[in-house]
Amino acid sequence: MDEILDGLTQIDCDILVIGGGTAGPMAALKAKKKNPQANVVLLDKANVKRSGAISMGMDGLNNSVIPGYATPEQYTKEITIANDGIVDQAAVYRYAQECYGIIRELDGFGIRFQKDQNGEYDVKKVHHIGTYVLPMPNGDTVKKALYRQLRKSRINVVNRYMATRLLTGEGRIAGAICVNTRTAEFLVIRAKAVIMGLGAAGRLGLPTSGYLFGTYENPSNSGEGYSMAYHAGAGLANLECYQINPLIKDYNGPACAYVAGPMGGYTSNAQGERFIECDYWSGQMMQEFYDELQSGKGPVFLKLNHLAEETVSEIERVLHIVERPTRGHFHAGRGTDYRRQMIEMHISEIGFCSGHSASGVFVDDHARTTIPGLYAAGDMANVPHNYMLGAFTHGAFAGEDAADFMGEVDFAEFDLADVEAERARVLAPTKRDDGIPPNQIEYKTRRLVNDYLQPPKVTAKMELAQKRFAEVREDMEQGMVARDAHELMRALEAASILDCADMAASASLYRTESRWGLYHNRVEYARDDENWFCHTLLTKGADGLPAHEKRAVEPYVVDIAEDEKDAYYKQRVDASVAAE
Repeated sequence: MDEILDGLTQIDCDILVIGGGTAGPMAALKAKKKNPQANVVLLDKANVKRSGAISMGMDGLNNSVIPGYATPEQYTKEITIANDGIVDQAAVYRYAQECYGIIRELDGFGIRFQKDQNGEYDVKKVHHIGTYVLPMPNGDTVKKALYRQLRKSRINVVNRYMATRLLTGEGRIAGAICVNTRTAEFLVIRAKAVIMGLGAAGRLGLPTSGYLFGTYENPSNSGEGYSMAYHAGAGLANLECYQINPLIKDYNGPACAYVAGPMGGYTSNAQGERFIECDYWSGQMMQEFYDELQSGKGPVFLKLNHLAEETVSEIERVLHIVERPTRGHFHAGRGTDYRRQMIEMHISEIGFCSGHSASGVFVDDHARTTIPGLYAAGDMANVPHNYMLGAFTHGAFAGEDAADFMGEVDFAEFDLADVEAERARVLAPTKRDDGIPPNQIEYKTRRLVNDYLQPPKVTAKMELAQKRFAEVREDMEQGMVARDAHELMRALEAASILDCADMAASASLYRTESRWGLYHNRVEYARDDENWFCHTLLTKGADGLPAHEKRAVEPYVVDIAEDEKDAYYKQRVDASVAAE
């Protein structure tokens, strides 16, 4: 087992990038390209070569704004409508303007995108309004291609170190405290700028299988980015806007409307009827899914058995090789075949993820957080409906801006007492001879999340959740035990998951309305644009508990007509149409 060692080292760098998945490596590359003399450190708790949500690849880009298929204005309008209007459009619009350049850059890395017979990008339609989905025939090579670029650029990669707290001083970022996931030795990194790309809070709710790591999201993304931002004093936005996705029942893999939809597949009820026009993920689409699931026409299925053999074979080629290679084995074991049966679907556990909703660390169109020198990008930043290309693009924004910021400042002074306090917190579970294992703390937290926070949301349940979470926190702080360095990492993840659960409950109680379809369906309250057409900003209060404020939605860059605002609420297919 990994022995726990006593050690503390300090290093300095210009820019520290935490998270080696998608946004982090791109941020590191862009920062180094803009300032070749910058000392850029890319840190990951696993190994950057195979870390993050794209570790096994990706089947396509969900939100490509490619000239000739879509315009930045069209995309900005689509995301605004899909997110019930709660969008700072400047960040979305800048993404839409610049993501095509990132696609071309990724193409140059050797990542192939599907092209038509004329050599143009072969973009598919899934969204309600525009055409943005770009398949990736060799999407399983994304991570390998990205890692080659890191090696070529001589980025300093630090593997097997988990950041546990951010350091601040002089009103700005100062660095981070990290612990080795194999030895428990500590590393303090002073930095002039810090970029966080730690992904979603994927291990928040508990999947119906009960498996801690059987999550829809990459299970190594346990929410420590949200937790670190919170404890550093950064603002987090719209955490009541949960991520909830349609998935394959008992597999917890996506139903993949982005692959199957353009080829003629669709979501149906048990009678084989299509009940919603557009399978693009939004809170309202998930509400329609939930309603059908609970009705007499449930369960809900992915319907492919009406398609031609060559079409089904192509769908299998993509879904069973790229991103989740176990999917074909699952279907084989269950005895389901796309050609003969519809595939049962269900609803995922909840999480925080801007990639599929809007909850995350608050950032502007440069990926800057509310703490000077601290940036966030990818699934943990609050720019809605980001997906993989959004992580690459906003990671690029963060890296370029951080390269400018570091040139204007020196290292900020921080309090050494903060380092010692963090060492004491982290190592507390290792000082006990017996106690509660981290997996039991995690399981109880996530079961309570399912019991009390899973939508539809009820006030009394969420208030009970807060009481139960406080009890779990006492058990964790007084009785959790870690017997080796690996278990210590799990203990730290359990603490982050509990922080996220607390924030989810508190944020949901604060917004006293329903919004975003199923994501924040608060059964006692209707939608209330007069009082709640705003972001909610959560910070750590003086009492150590979540504090809240409203933040105005910035003036739109792209106007939305009155008759367009509720377009995502008009997609229900009525029975007569479905029968035809």
